[in-house]
Amino acid sequence: MKWPELGVLALVVVAYAGIALLRRRRVNFSLLTLLALALGIPIGLVARTHVEYIEPIGRIYINVLLASVAPLVVVAIIASVVSLGSLEKLRSIGLRSVFWLLASNALAVLLALGVGLASGTGRGVHETLGGEELSVLQNSVQHFTDVVVGFFPVNVVGDLGANHIIPIILVSVAVSIAYLSLAERDEAAVRPFRDGVEALKLVVFKTVGFVIRLTPYAIVALTANVVATTTHLGDKFWSLLGLLGLTWATCAVHTFAVNGVILRVFADVSPVAFFRKLVPAQLTAFSTQSSVGTLPVTTDVLTQRVGVHPEIAHFTAPLGTTIGMPGCSGIWPIIIAIWGINAYGIDYSVQDYLVLAILGVLVSVGTAGVPGTATVAAATVFAAAGLPLEFVAVTLPISAIADMARTATNVTAAAVSATVVARQTGLLDDEVFESDAPRPLHLSV
Repeated sequence: MKWPELGVLALVVVAYAGIALLRRRRVNFSLLTLLALALGIPIGLVARTHVEYIEPIGRIYINVLLASVAPLVVVAIIASVVSLGSLEKLRSIGLRSVFWLLASNALAVLLALGVGLASGTGRGVHETLGGEELSVLQNSVQHFTDVVVGFFPVNVVGDLGANHIIPIILVSVAVSIAYLSLAERDEAAVRPFRDGVEALKLVVFKTVGFVIRLTPYAIVALTANVVATTTHLGDKFWSLLGLLGLTWATCAVHTFAVNGVILRVFADVSPVAFFRKLVPAQLTAFSTQSSVGTLPVTTDVLTQRVGVHPEIAHFTAPLGTTIGMPGCSGIWPIIIAIWGINAYGIDYSVQDYLVLAILGVLVSVGTAGVPGTATVAAATVFAAAGLPLEFVAVTLPISAIADMARTATNVTAAAVSATVVARQTGLLDDEVFESDAPRPLHLSV
């Protein structure tokens, strides 16, 4: 019997009892998730390495959440596109969504370049190449042509099972376009399809709603596990702690400052009010480290609290889990590239940095919104730019901690892009956005 592990599990159970009690008293979902995060930190500090019994709790939640993503994306996109009623509206929403998601990542790349070069991160470390095992990273490298080919489905069932979002989106859009084309000629003939999709959406959204209710409980276990398994890093990796802090700070600037300007200028909404409404999605992203896993919460916040029309929220937000991804594809590869260039004393020209920035934007197309994707993105960028993969290997120990901020940045950027697209297409409900009354999170239809 492992008594320390049982003790940690008991602490988690006590935390669950407190959350359940507060839920019965109808405490706001955002406050519950914040409380769960606050409870997980001290439990993790006490647990140290004794997380064997609580670690599966977080993994089970993430697995269940990920299992709901593919059916949610398919049903949401088909239902949303079908409701557009015309191919012209689809073209307008699709192109705007891709533009704003890529623009967000381009701004993240420029921000990371500025912050990294201005801070001089990595200087004085004096590392030498050849001290890291790179076989795993070499297997993670994806050639850009392979990334593009991977956009297109080979086996629809396999793509659904593996949560390959871009192929899923392409298939869903293709089916939706076929419906719109047929509906323009004979709407009565395809009306049963539309009605069936709407009914299926009700069932799927209700099912995902059950999963979302478990989020505060999962956050306790996930946070405790991360804190318990990473608190020892400071003794061995002092040279990386500054890089970690710089990454968090850069993500925070992009999340709140850059997106705040975009919201005010292009969506004409209050950034403060927007970020207050987005807290549940940001905290879920912070804890689960999965943009895909956070998707049900993100879309629900957008439709229920921000006022984004479902046809925008259920199209742009899923697209934002594979295109853009400024935290993982923009900030992280650029920041650790600059750190490595300085730490290892590599000569790098302005032209080299320009190529690096372009690659950071291109690789963001098709990046998977799951834990660990930043490592794959960085390895792909470095391989294409001719930088040593050892830069990525050295920073792996802090990557899990950095992933919290990176994922919150990804989710925020997708939500902001959806809000801007909704404003530009006249599908943002200002009455919902301006309402101060807290709306309970339940998946809308």
